[in-house]
Amino acid sequence: MKPFDTVLMVDWSAGKRRPAKPSKDAIWIGIARAGQPDEPVYCRSRIEAEAWLAEFLNAEREAGRRVFVGFDFPFGYPQGFARHITGSGDPFALWDWLEARIRDDEAGNNNRFEVAEEMNRLFDGPGPFWGKPNPDGWPDIPYKKQGVVYDQVAERRVADLEARAASSCFQLFFKPTVGSQVLMGLPVLTRLRRRGDVAVRPFESGADANVVLAEVWPGLIEPAVKQAMAAAPTDEIRDRVQVRLLSRAISLLGDEEFDTLMTQIPAAAHEEAWIFGIGHTDRLNELALLPMTDLSPPPLRNDCFALPAGVNWTPVDEALALLEKRLTPVTAVEEVALGDALGRVLEQDVVAVRSNPPQANSAVDGYGFAGAVAEGSHVLPLLQGRAAAGVPYAGAVPPGTAIRVLTGAALPDGVDTVILEEDVTLGDGQIAFRGPLKHGANARKAGEDVVAGDVALKAGRVLTPADLALTSAVGIAQLSVRKPLRVAVISTGDELVEPGQTAREGQIFDANRPMLLAMVQRFGAMPIDMGRIADDRDALRAALDDAAEKADVILTSGGASAGDEDHVSALLSEAGAMQEWRIAVKPGRPMALGLWQGTPVFGLPGNPVAAMVCTLVFARPAMGLLAGSGWEAPQGFILPAAFEKHKKPGRREYLRGRIRDSQVEAFKSEGSGRISGLSWAEGLIEIEDGERHIQPGDPVRFIPYASFGL
Repeated sequence: MKPFDTVLMVDWSAGKRRPAKPSKDAIWIGIARAGQPDEPVYCRSRIEAEAWLAEFLNAEREAGRRVFVGFDFPFGYPQGFARHITGSGDPFALWDWLEARIRDDEAGNNNRFEVAEEMNRLFDGPGPFWGKPNPDGWPDIPYKKQGVVYDQVAERRVADLEARAASSCFQLFFKPTVGSQVLMGLPVLTRLRRRGDVAVRPFESGADANVVLAEVWPGLIEPAVKQAMAAAPTDEIRDRVQVRLLSRAISLLGDEEFDTLMTQIPAAAHEEAWIFGIGHTDRLNELALLPMTDLSPPPLRNDCFALPAGVNWTPVDEALALLEKRLTPVTAVEEVALGDALGRVLEQDVVAVRSNPPQANSAVDGYGFAGAVAEGSHVLPLLQGRAAAGVPYAGAVPPGTAIRVLTGAALPDGVDTVILEEDVTLGDGQIAFRGPLKHGANARKAGEDVVAGDVALKAGRVLTPADLALTSAVGIAQLSVRKPLRVAVISTGDELVEPGQTAREGQIFDANRPMLLAMVQRFGAMPIDMGRIADDRDALRAALDDAAEKADVILTSGGASAGDEDHVSALLSEAGAMQEWRIAVKPGRPMALGLWQGTPVFGLPGNPVAAMVCTLVFARPAMGLLAGSGWEAPQGFILPAAFEKHKKPGRREYLRGRIRDSQVEAFKSEGSGRISGLSWAEGLIEIEDGERHIQPGDPVRFIPYASFGL
């Protein structure tokens, strides 16, 4: 069976729509890849959760990732039940039967008890389903279990007995229960299955399906959950912990372990379903509690650079779209102190543990009291004492009384409005001032910036000094971040010599390597100088081996085409993971893209101007995605041209340009050997693919170097 790239764990609920603030008894979805958990997703309703799952699974399919999805409710009923209801022993016949009858809405209103009544009426006696919110509703469902006889179908499945589950799938109410979850969950699984390329274990093999659905039970990792909850903040939500730990544990299973858990099931499971992980609880608990350090993401697939069949010249926009679709983060994750997080990529959302500001406080130096003030003169008695920043007033301020407050001071009980001290006359034990003054004037509300429990910063953000200020303000001292992207840079060619050495006839100084190393550093990545390699295939092979061990990405310049001495493309072809992208761009030549021992390689043109343009346009956004910060298109500005240019159709062109007097100037020569133009310029002028005759004053798109991170 092919390995899974992504693991989802879904904690399902049969209750009403939950509040906006994350809470228990809702739908929580855990996500993990190779032991690296994302922040669990909170869904307020089943409708919302189904839409999220459909969108997520579609995105994973497009990215070429295989997904294992576990749901925490039974996928089937005891043997014989499906046939009793539908006339068929096929469990999917029962799924379809339920999907045709169950109704649900965004508020959580549903007809599950009416559907359970319909099934009970098909049995002799009271029927197997029992439990309801009140004794008087739904007369065909017993209020309690007394009197229910399981002589036509068993009360529990084989899996329930093996796992020692506390509740039967026929119990619809009273905790612990899963019966209502089954009725509200199976119709959703039916619709997900109909989307195609989805298999359900153990009813189907799933060997080649892109998405595999399986039944799970968080009770299997109860020891790990208890340990994690004991160390968690008091307001931690147990459901969130469960899905995070279980998704992580399953994502850490080895391929053979996974195959064992998928295939070792009793015969009854082919009708009743089976709980994934039964008999392996010790292993799952062990994996759930492994330390969260230096987690490595899944490797890129060998076909991540493959072009569609028949494609020769690729337009720039299509090339960029393919890179964005097929690349995924490759950097490991670690926990760092706040002071060490500047410039790092945030791996998990920052959720505020404390509101900012934590209490209502004064925005000015003045006097505080309660309520608005009408027009006219006012005199208020002044209470002894004051409230200062860090030194709150201990008591309460009676109505109609004022107290001295300083900027940043927590407002005492009984104070919600502050008047500036400049607007007050201070007398003997009283203050005088003129109105009007609005209620809440000069006062900051608690949490008016960020409320505890809110997401302060989203995952994927490159942390700035301002972000560190916000993170500290909301009570976070440790951050889960990605390690810097390590980028190895290799120059190739017999004609190259190092600056400072003697250049013989026919030789040139290596301009690409110092340029690329500096660009990598400005991008926030870690440059690794692998030196200059002669046109020797064995030497280049050794250099690529070394680079693959040291780096997450490799940039080479030269040797990327198909000539006798183009060893980069030749070696990538030998490795079976090379694609030559003939991109319709000027300046530029074909780029060699591929994997070397699982490490992505960008084979750039040898010409410095083309190497820089291809790095900025193609490698820069791809490196951001590989680093975990996501795909970021550079920001351009439409400005009038200060030049004339005739452009033929067919290729996108990038001119070296700069802004003077609110117009865009172009470098005097388009020759790609004119390196001085890169220094002269302040950015690139992007001219679209079609034919264009640009005259002075015509609008053109200018992309500053700063938009690329330089």
